[in-house]
Amino acid sequence: MRAPRLIGPGGRFYADPTPSPDETAFRQDNNSAAYYNSPYYRLHKNQVQPIPPPRPNAPLQLDLTAFLPPAVAAAIDAAGQITFHAVGDTGAAKVTRAQTATIALAHQAAVADAMAKDVAAGGASAPAFFFHLGDLIYNFGEGQYYYDQFYEPYREYDRPIFAVPGNHDGMVFGPTSTAPQVPSLAAFLTNFCAAEPGPSPDAGGLVRSVMTQPGVYFTLDAPFVSIIGLYSNVLDGPGVLSSQGGHFPLVNDQLAFLQSELRRLQPDRLAGHRAVVLAVHHPPLSADVKHGGSTGLQADLDTACQAAGLWPDAVLSGHAHLYQRFTRVVAKGQQTPYVVSGSGGFAVTPPVGTLPPAPVTIGDHTLEIDPILAFGYLTVTVDTDPGLHTVRTLTLRFHAAETTGVTERDAVTVDLRSGKLIAGMTATGGKRGGRPGKKAHSR
Repeated sequence: MRAPRLIGPGGRFYADPTPSPDETAFRQDNNSAAYYNSPYYRLHKNQVQPIPPPRPNAPLQLDLTAFLPPAVAAAIDAAGQITFHAVGDTGAAKVTRAQTATIALAHQAAVADAMAKDVAAGGASAPAFFFHLGDLIYNFGEGQYYYDQFYEPYREYDRPIFAVPGNHDGMVFGPTSTAPQVPSLAAFLTNFCAAEPGPSPDAGGLVRSVMTQPGVYFTLDAPFVSIIGLYSNVLDGPGVLSSQGGHFPLVNDQLAFLQSELRRLQPDRLAGHRAVVLAVHHPPLSADVKHGGSTGLQADLDTACQAAGLWPDAVLSGHAHLYQRFTRVVAKGQQTPYVVSGSGGFAVTPPVGTLPPAPVTIGDHTLEIDPILAFGYLTVTVDTDPGLHTVRTLTLRFHAAETTGVTERDAVTVDLRSGKLIAGMTATGGKRGGRPGKKAHSR
């Protein structure tokens, strides 16, 4: 007998009460090839898009307890541990001569179904929410594709789903060269940044409520961890967080927000009350020459962290369609995992380029394992000292979720008291390729 579905505060609904079997055909065929040839996209494809401002009078911080029933929040507190999911690039739209719609949807479903089973298993280690790392929808993030690429695959995921947009979520097209058909991120705002919870016009009759994030960048404050989510705009590469000295004048500067949030969280972090995680779609570090690390984005993050006097305990990204894990040594020798988890359903793509077997160190960062080419997702766990509720460790695990089953392929643990990685907590990787530290050129 199926357990009752969660109903969050304010009548928020998550999993569908009577989910159907996984779909094998698109309800709405994704015909983005025509959009790629549209006059607006062809003229503006190498330009950033304006960032929608946050909703008026909406705090840029969300409290997870506003989205979960009190009993679930109390169980997390009693356990002294919280786990959440994270992955990007989930929308099934890569249909080619070699990959049918049925195959594309099966890859997407394998990941989403495995995550839903993690939640349904219950217990103290069950994930409390999903923080999406962007590119929910391919190839253009229109509302008509949200059913096939978001609502249907996660119809059994009985927890809140928060998200930062990826470049495909914000990309726009249009029949003329002067204006897009719809504004950038219009459908994302409808489904994730609504003023009130309620049904989505894009859910195709499924019951998951729209989310009420204040905007496309925000902080989620959960028990024992805060996640600062940033929006890195629409370019295929590099990711952009600021105007970078006027080079991208349309970009609203998120650095003031980031610096302010780091300063807000610093007392709690130093007191051991919580870990701090950054989430952004474009990876600051990547071994893939095509989807390489973004130097300008990394420099902006460093500037804000240095000014605030606080470095994150982990940095999570998507965009490159594989799994990669770096260790970066930052202030006072802190070892920070930089994890790329961008194989959530759209594609698994080998890195472009070659490199020697991992580990490979360039400058202040090390590619720790050979990139893993498998569909899959992350679980992130923060646990505390029993009875003290001061944070002790942060553990990231990559689970390969193929149609044949789920396998843990990598894990790393950070000692939150020392800022060092705990030895012996890594697992085997997959095929290698790419070039660690190869960065796209941004100013």
